[in-house]
Amino acid sequence: MNSFHFIRYRKQFKKVSLLLFALALFIQMPLAVFAQQTTEDTVLDYNEQMELRKQLPIQTNEIENWPTGPAIGAEAAILMEANTGTILYEKNIHEELYPASTTKMMSCLLAVENCSLDEMVSFSKEAVFGIERGSSNAGIDVGEQIELEECLYIILLYSANEVTAAVGEHVAGSIDGFVDMMNEKAKELGCQNTHFNNTNGLPDENHYTSAYDLALIAKEFYKNETLCKIASTSFYTVYPTPTQPDQWDMQNHHKLCKHLTYEYDGFIGGKTGFTSVARQTLVSGAERNGMRLICVILMEESPYQFTDTVTLFDYGFNNFSRFNVAENDTKYTIGNTDFFHTNSDIFGSSKQIISLNRDDYIILPITADFSDTTSELLYDETAGDEIATIVYSYGGVKVGPAGIELASDIGDEYDFDGPTIDGSDTEVQKQQQTKVIFINVIKVLGAILVCAVLLVSAFYARSVISGYHFGNRSSRRRMQKSGMKIKNNRKRYIIRPSRKRHRRKDRDLHF
Repeated sequence: MNSFHFIRYRKQFKKVSLLLFALALFIQMPLAVFAQQTTEDTVLDYNEQMELRKQLPIQTNEIENWPTGPAIGAEAAILMEANTGTILYEKNIHEELYPASTTKMMSCLLAVENCSLDEMVSFSKEAVFGIERGSSNAGIDVGEQIELEECLYIILLYSANEVTAAVGEHVAGSIDGFVDMMNEKAKELGCQNTHFNNTNGLPDENHYTSAYDLALIAKEFYKNETLCKIASTSFYTVYPTPTQPDQWDMQNHHKLCKHLTYEYDGFIGGKTGFTSVARQTLVSGAERNGMRLICVILMEESPYQFTDTVTLFDYGFNNFSRFNVAENDTKYTIGNTDFFHTNSDIFGSSKQIISLNRDDYIILPITADFSDTTSELLYDETAGDEIATIVYSYGGVKVGPAGIELASDIGDEYDFDGPTIDGSDTEVQKQQQTKVIFINVIKVLGAILVCAVLLVSAFYARSVISGYHFGNRSSRRRMQKSGMKIKNNRKRYIIRPSRKRHRRKDRDLHF
């Protein structure tokens, strides 16, 4: 083939290529427009669903004299006061929904409960490649090792799925074993509508929870200072080590952190989540004025999961306040009850026997008063130092408990001849503390004194009655036979001696 034919064929090839390219563009243009239109329609559909969800009922708004809660676009939401368990806002809190990556709060909780922060976590092939392709990950390679504390930062800030799986393997030996631990812990915390099927919250029809259950998990999560510190960190850097070569500069996905979009005063940490079926999910905690609030949002659209949370936090802090039970309770005041402390007792001691826990408080609307509550006394022998618990309610809603505690030095006050109990001898202590009887000595002595007075009065009355004789016919006859004469004068008997009457006789007169 000469050069002329080669040049001609090359020109023809270029023409054909240009035609094919133009044809491809012509075909792709409608497809791109269609894809864009489909995406817009989908977003519009999600927003329409969000607006419809705002019309769903809010259960706490049906409570008499309860502050009216805001309408939000989430399918389910809860605002709970962590220390008392009081539910301030309730919307479909028991509906089973997908939690997405908020699942990782449970994973991190089990990690800190079962491991030390300086333990090294190894990444297996299953942990690295067992996650869904394209899901959130940190790009860790098989065989690398990272300290557990660093793993917790990567999980809670960066939401890396393969890191969560590797931590689960490290804690339980296998991912399946760790999932079993997650479900056991959920039951222990009181979750009734929760079942975990993986460590990270990736889509699975057998992986679900409820807003209420997730709040219970978060309540336990926030008790750990290390987890609160990590989950509330805005920025963090993981530096290279001999066991992993990369550096990550991370920003927390939770926008309520300091210096981020929706920074909230008092924020103590939380976790974000998203999948196409779960939509936006969010767990957050905040603390102000002695109240620790937990907010859970399930099935919401971005960025409203953050604005909903801010709205509910403001609703809680602005409409509710805490009341110290020991300072406000009058029904169970020490001086007014039959089983509480008395100033005098049979041993001459005036020390307090039992008392209300001075740290316990309840949560009430700011328009309510402590006297508006009702209470119930519950006894529980397994509650440690607390011998009973007072559960307070307002408008049918439980607003918090208060413990009744045995004074710590009561055992030394009255143990005269008993054996000395060593601090390590817990069995003896348990036996002595199994049954406790409280006596109000003042009332007992008063009752004994009243009984004594009644008894003496009865004996006195009996002696008076037995010494007083009433007249009757037989006694009158006996008196007459003995020469006594009886005269009835105004129903009283007058007794006098009888005298013989001398009948007058006629005498002869002599003139």
